[in-house]
Amino acid sequence: MSFKELLDSWRVSAAAPRTARSYAVRLPVDEAAQLAALADMFPGRAPEQLITELLGAALKEVAAAMPYVAGERVISTDDQGDPVYEDVGPTPRFMELARSHRRKLEARRAPARRSGSRSGPRRKSRSRA
Repeated sequence: MSFKELLDSWRVSAAAPRTARSYAVRLPVDEAAQLAALADMFPGRAPEQLITELLGAALKEVAAAMPYVAGERVISTDDQGDPVYEDVGPTPRFMELARSHRRKLEARRAPARRSGSRSGPRRKSRSRA
């Protein structure tokens, strides 16, 4: 998703499902000011949602920017019959590591979804009256 598409989606759609894990970040002042400006412009989005979606768009761009490095093994042919060589650059490793981490994250969520109830100790509410 491009940043333009991301801006368009903020105007019309809900956020994607999230993992249980959270990440704490400290932003530089300029980026924090820009984030606050986006939150003002799109009041339906919390700053955390904006950070999540911006990070998602940035990670897709990082993956797309990884260089293709042709290996020696031919894995197919293109429409003109020319050989297509396997990619031995960073992209295949990045994609496999991402798939592996996704499986682990989904496995952590799966027991709660299957049973329909929470298992294990319950967390106490952080808010106190």
